[in-house]
Amino acid sequence: MIPLNTVEELITRHSSIEKELSTGGLENKLFAEKSKEYSDLNEIIESAKDYISFHAEKKELEKILNDSSADEELKKMADLELIDLEKKYEYNEKKLKLFLLPKDEADKKNAIIEIRAGTGGLEASLFASDLFKMYEKVSHKKKWSLELISISKSDAGGLKEVIASIKGSNIYSTLKYESGVHRVQRVPDTETQGRVHTSAATVAVLPEAEEVDLKINDTDLRIDVFRAGGPGGQSVNTTDSAVRITHIPTGLSVSQQDEKSQHKNKAKGMKILRARLYELERSRIDQERSKDRKTKIGTGDRSERIRTYNFPQGRVTDHRINLTLHKLDEFLEGEAFDEMIESLTLQAQEESLNNLR
Repeated sequence: MIPLNTVEELITRHSSIEKELSTGGLENKLFAEKSKEYSDLNEIIESAKDYISFHAEKKELEKILNDSSADEELKKMADLELIDLEKKYEYNEKKLKLFLLPKDEADKKNAIIEIRAGTGGLEASLFASDLFKMYEKVSHKKKWSLELISISKSDAGGLKEVIASIKGSNIYSTLKYESGVHRVQRVPDTETQGRVHTSAATVAVLPEAEEVDLKINDTDLRIDVFRAGGPGGQSVNTTDSAVRITHIPTGLSVSQQDEKSQHKNKAKGMKILRARLYELERSRIDQERSKDRKTKIGTGDRSERIRTYNFPQGRVTDHRINLTLHKLDEFLEGEAFDEMIESLTLQAQEESLNNLR
């Protein structure tokens, strides 16, 4: 049960912001912040008011039910109303609990997605390419902007590694459950015996950090420049355009050589490094908060096998929530992606609610 004073504070806050916004005396930045908070509160204000009035309404109905002189038809109506009222109360309580859950400040951020071929050789690189195409299709469907940061192709035409930035609305909250090992089971084109092979690719989704989120001292960085090489590097391998940035305190290192400009490579490298450092700090804080608690759904362990894509059976299975969709083709086209994400999000919310009890 949620304390009534907590819910009353939400109603008071909603009323207070409404008055502030109506005065028109707020500066632009503060007005935007207040408008956002007011909009968020609007989504639960009716539930909050119903939650507060529940006990008084329940008492009135119980009075009718306990009144020996009351008409039987009236009692039947009161009984039905009470059942509806209690169902509504449970719904409102859950809605308010979800609203009151601690917010992940990164949920509304843009994201950097890193996909790497894992075990399985060339077949793993082809699968990494399939995953990247899937995220491209999801981005297009949701009208997100996807920008390549770096890409390394395999001999088979697949991807050894690809890093991209995705910008739009609530990117990280949608993609954060994609981090981990994705496994594929299928018959490779080169397999003459028709045997099913298993290979894997790892996905890491990081919230894109702004400079205000994380202060990086120049003295903590070592920047090395060198000549780019390999595919895409031939046109610039006569100049030291490639950049390696090392964060000395953590040992994290990022290399970037896709651009012809050293300045552009440094900017892209810093974007990746900032995101990795931000996620490292978030993980450290999260571990401290949840030492005594293990959640079923992880969002950062890249060694955790989270999903299997089985081509012979046309299914995709998420192992964290034991959900199987027999829609593999649609999933890879980005069509059934939301169905999986919604299930993961609901399960994570349920776990958070259980931890509150």
